[in-house]
Amino acid sequence: MSSASTAYVLSTRALSAALIAEAASRGIVIDVVPFIATEKREDETLTNRLADLARGPLTAIFTSTNAVTAVFADTNAAMAKEAAANWKIFCLNGATRRAAAERFGENAIAGAADSAKELAETIIGHETSDTCWFFCGDKRREELPEKLKTAGWKVHEIVVYRTILTPHRIDKPYDAVIFFSPSAVESFFSRNTPGPRIRLFAIGRTTAAAIRAKCPNPVVISEQPDEQILIRQIIATHDSGKK
Repeated sequence: MSSASTAYVLSTRALSAALIAEAASRGIVIDVVPFIATEKREDETLTNRLADLARGPLTAIFTSTNAVTAVFADTNAAMAKEAAANWKIFCLNGATRRAAAERFGENAIAGAADSAKELAETIIGHETSDTCWFFCGDKRREELPEKLKTAGWKVHEIVVYRTILTPHRIDKPYDAVIFFSPSAVESFFSRNTPGPRIRLFAIGRTTAAAIRAKCPNPVVISEQPDEQILIRQIIATHDSGKK
């Protein structure tokens, strides 16, 4: 990060107005330019399948807030309540866990972890069943299902949303860029090459690995997969650079 009094940061995903204001109060101007978009699958067959799954016990896995919100729309509160009573939910910490707790209730969450690999280990160590349902997007990563399958698990993958790359050419100079998913990394680097002095921030280790595959710049990884924690790390980095 720049040691100047004001730092300019590009976020590749939308952030809350409160976080942007908090950063601004500490001399960090954050511009938001989304590099991916997501859309819920609108499919009658999928809707019927989710309704059937809600009625029975199962081990459910979520690694993104998009998957949580796509499984049962707000209009399907009754089905979400039914699932909350039947499902054991495993999810990533941070925003995904908050979304799962909001939709299904804290009691439905059987375990959580900071990365897909750790989440798979948590599931394997916690559950006696060897069957699970992974609710995901069409660009989901391999780490979690592959680790579960290697351990002998049967993984039913249900694609509940699609990810669409929305690349942009960025000409404005920035001190740092924030990434929240490997898909955003792919989209950003398809049209941009950051200068060697630009600091890159990642929400987690998988996203950091995707950045490192594209660029030799230093990457700072969030202490937890939580945008609030990541933004506060950026603020701390900026403050330390001014000393």
